[in-house]
Amino acid sequence: MAGETVEVTESQKLVIRRVLAEARRQGREVLTAPEGRVIAEAYGIPVPAEGVAEQAEDAVALADRIGFPVVLKIVSPDIPHKTEAGGVRTGLDSAAEVREAFTAIVANARAYAPQARIAGVQVQQMVPEGQEVIVGAVTDHTFGKVVAFGLGGVLVEVLKDVTFRLAPASAEDAASMLDGIRAAEVLRGVRGGPPVDRAALVDLIVRTSQLAADFPELAEVDLNPVIASADGAVAADVRMLLSAGPPTERPRHSREEILAAMRRLMRPRSVAVIGASGTPGKIGHSVLRNLLDGGFPGEIHPVHPTADDILGRKAYRSVLEVPGEVDVAVFAIPAPLVPAALEEAGRKGVPNAVLIPSGFAETGEHALQERIVAIGAEWGIRLLGPNIYGYYSTWQDLCATFCTPYDVKGGGALTSQSGGIGMAILGFARTTRTGVSAIVGLGNKADVDEDDLLTYFGEDPHTDCIAMHLEDLKDGRAFVAAARETVPRKPVVVLKAGRTGAGARAAGSHTGALAGDDAVYDDILRQAGVIWAPGLADLLEYARALPVLPVPRGDNVVVITGAGGSGVLLSDALVDNGLRLMDIPADLDAAFRRLIPPFGSAGNPIDITGGEPPATYEAALRLGLSDPRIHALVLGYWHTLVTPPAVFAELTGRVVEEFRAQGIEKPVVASLAGDTEVEEAAARLFERGVVAYPYTTERPVAVLGAKYRWARAAGLLLGS
Repeated sequence: MAGETVEVTESQKLVIRRVLAEARRQGREVLTAPEGRVIAEAYGIPVPAEGVAEQAEDAVALADRIGFPVVLKIVSPDIPHKTEAGGVRTGLDSAAEVREAFTAIVANARAYAPQARIAGVQVQQMVPEGQEVIVGAVTDHTFGKVVAFGLGGVLVEVLKDVTFRLAPASAEDAASMLDGIRAAEVLRGVRGGPPVDRAALVDLIVRTSQLAADFPELAEVDLNPVIASADGAVAADVRMLLSAGPPTERPRHSREEILAAMRRLMRPRSVAVIGASGTPGKIGHSVLRNLLDGGFPGEIHPVHPTADDILGRKAYRSVLEVPGEVDVAVFAIPAPLVPAALEEAGRKGVPNAVLIPSGFAETGEHALQERIVAIGAEWGIRLLGPNIYGYYSTWQDLCATFCTPYDVKGGGALTSQSGGIGMAILGFARTTRTGVSAIVGLGNKADVDEDDLLTYFGEDPHTDCIAMHLEDLKDGRAFVAAARETVPRKPVVVLKAGRTGAGARAAGSHTGALAGDDAVYDDILRQAGVIWAPGLADLLEYARALPVLPVPRGDNVVVITGAGGSGVLLSDALVDNGLRLMDIPADLDAAFRRLIPPFGSAGNPIDITGGEPPATYEAALRLGLSDPRIHALVLGYWHTLVTPPAVFAELTGRVVEEFRAQGIEKPVVASLAGDTEVEEAAARLFERGVVAYPYTTERPVAVLGAKYRWARAAGLLLGS
């Protein structure tokens, strides 16, 4: 495919550096259109023929040489939005029109910005008609350089139909962007119009993204509009902005360094509690009590400046006095005391500090937080927190928190940036008896963040699914790298809080204004294979249910229901979640018809009707599981005395387990409608590998859809 590589010589890059240096020398952050053209041409970005005229007659001469019709645009480093200033005229077909337009444009510009420096008027070839799109690159505070694509011109501000990828983007990334906008069909040709040249657009996106990656000092690259037609794509307008200063370099650890530290954090042999207390009600008491009562098999060392013994354990005046190695130091002391104690932990060689206290950046104490970060970096200590509830590592019987204990072991690892959300996770796990491998608080994320934990959980044999609540990412690229490493083996679910457009309102160009946190997070994390959770309940249910469901092997989903109304809602939910109702072949349709009453309905959904006995449910389920053309089943149960909820749960669980024993594993989800007995029936089904919910048709299908999204991202679905 075109655009897989971009060849730019060092001499071409030198030309660009000179252009940027001259703009810097003049104290400008906005490049002129001619400067933008020089840079675009160096990267093979197609632009119309053009020139700059200082006088009206020069403009006429240029127009004659370029060929009519032409476009005239004001050239001024102080007027970034030329149209608003009355600085653009299009469709000029004669010398007289060019003269008049030149005079009017200059007059409009002077009236709009009297102090503006005017370098002349750009005379540009009029690009033939086509579909207006936007291609651009912007510097996102989380992900760094990202490339954008969407409908251009006026529509970009009205519809905001834009998609984003990390820069540099591959040809495959760029092609997915063409299909990733809501109006993708427009590019394929509508109402008899020809489709655009997709290869040319892909090439243009790749080149723009490579330019942004090669020159990080370019804060924004804005090609709007790009005129796309069946014959190619041309950037009719080029706008580029320089950044105010050099890009911020983020400190990063290697994968090996992350794994070494996180293994000692999550599987410690020795834990010291700094600020341990024998007084109930104190955080240091709660942490120590949880470690002791939780059965942690490693060494537990209370640290207190005056106590000799706390809760039956020898106490030490300082962590420096603790014998042997300490893998984790849990800090339960006031924030102002943390730096000195952290210094001692550094001299002791402690690799991990769990910082429970608040009173750092979240309360405006940024200098204090920066100080502990510097101490951690100096001594090689990874910092979890501060301002957290602690963490649980159930397979190590480790409960290092001042909150309620939890010890049900399972495959879900959950993290939260918020303490309150962490406790919601805990309560949900307890209510649903969801087994977890870990629950980790991240708080202010002064050091350890989601990509560190994702790297660890990705290789943790006890973890089958990772679910993360986050308000931001410190290093979006590191997270994407960790996600791409993990997703082929395990689902990664993210709930992004704080999804606002505040960042968009502060941007200075069309591309920047469309790069709000929500849009960029959504596109880039989905592209990395992350499952996006719409809300907290979804995050928790995905974490609970995804490890239960087998991997689907194909797209054919069949709905078997005892109630027609449920079948309709379940069908709607399937479409909403990107799933497809299987087209039932004639032989399979006939087989189902033999099982259901004449007044039932075959096809898909298959309505066996509510008055059928357990045998009908069982026969339909067996047929659905046994036919290899069916890849997943959605069951809609209707509570009747003929087939009570407990009976339905028993027969469904038994049949699914029987087929599983034969090596036939398919995702089976169920929606149970009825009286309160369906709650217990749903719980029983969950225990037996059937994801079931009472009173809802949406949730079981949403979970199934999440499993399918992961299977596709992991390349496990046949044909994916």
